Amino acid sequence: MEKLSLIDSFSEFKELKGIDTETLMRILEDVLRGLLTKKYGTDKNFDIIVNPDKGDLEIWRSRTIVNDDELTDHNAQIALSEAVKVEPDFEAGDEFAEEIRMNNFGRRDILAIRQNLIGKIQDYERASVYTKYKERVGQIVIAEVYQVWKREVMVKDEDGIELILPKTEQIPGDFYHKGDTVKAVVLKVEMRNGIPNIVISRVSPIFLERLFEQEVPEIYDGLITIKNAVRQPGERAKLAVESYDDRIDPVGACVGMKGSRIHGIVRELKNENIDVIAYTPNADLYISRALAPAKVISVNVNEQTKKADVFMKSDQVSLAIGKGGYNIKLAGKLTGYDIDVYRDTDMKYEDDVDLQDFSDEIDQWIIDTLKGIGCDTAKDVLAISKEDLELRTDLETETIDHIVEVLKSEFEDEDAQQQ
Repeated sequence: MEKLSLIDSFSEFKELKGIDTETLMRILEDVLRGLLTKKYGTDKNFDIIVNPDKGDLEIWRSRTIVNDDELTDHNAQIALSEAVKVEPDFEAGDEFAEEIRMNNFGRRDILAIRQNLIGKIQDYERASVYTKYKERVGQIVIAEVYQVWKREVMVKDEDGIELILPKTEQIPGDFYHKGDTVKAVVLKVEMRNGIPNIVISRVSPIFLERLFEQEVPEIYDGLITIKNAVRQPGERAKLAVESYDDRIDPVGACVGMKGSRIHGIVRELKNENIDVIAYTPNADLYISRALAPAKVISVNVNEQTKKADVFMKSDQVSLAIGKGGYNIKLAGKLTGYDIDVYRDTDMKYEDDVDLQDFSDEIDQWIIDTLKGIGCDTAKDVLAISKEDLELRTDLETETIDHIVEVLKSEFEDEDAQQQ
């Protein structure tokens, strides 16, 4: 069969669309079989041989030779008188194979083949894009800005696939020009009128999680797990992490030496403040940590209503609430509790003693633990019951008894001297 400009276009499609040879042959065969069925009523007795590398194809039709008076189906049978014109040795019952050449088809048929081929390749490409990105939902992509509109930005990945970054999925302060590089997470993929619509996001908490996976090897390897992540894009984010290895400090690993690991993430998120918190099943302690940088005195949790009353010094309330109320809102989302903050008016002591002054009697790591729950002075600690101290610090009962005894003795000594 003669080479056709049609076949040349197959090679073009293969190069431009990246379609493998096997798929190209299958698409072409489907198109040709559709044409054969239309022209001959069936394609069952036709063999199609495609050779994209050489740029040609062959179509062969097989028919059974029958005596002239037995001919009933011109497509499946051929009269013996016609067959012997090609090969005199043919007999009734033999198989007769003939090549169907392109000049057997009209111009309209040729155009139909090309149009159907283009359509099927486009359908294949769209289905491939949909499948590829459906599997990548929740993964980070890096793409180049191609077109900027008021409500969205269109970007293209390294394969030229179009992705959409809506204004609602951009961090406040994001501003793009054509040619800029964008890093985002695949949010959703859906088909609209047969065309895949791929939406990416920079405000999703999943984007924050994936950035940490990229920067923190311990998270990628599964040694540290992200329990939850919440964000107010461009303002503040909170990330709860847990380590399955007691030797690994989950917060320290995420932050890195001198903040080396978290700095890159903060820059990517337009200087979004990120609080990394050590997860604990202890609700009181978890809520206290989630309200950082505020220091908490005590927490009363109602598990049935999922509400928590948090008490702290007056100067800590504004820190707990945060700019625009974001800190307390994010703490609530992170922990799953509706948090109310109260000023503890009973915490006004005179002649208090800084905890650091007890470093000769109390280990430094214990002092740091107590400061971590908002206790900076001796009376801060004594204002909390032993049960609450145990819950909020995870310290052993014997350790807490020792701490309380040391602190109380300080004030008992002062009272004795005054008397």
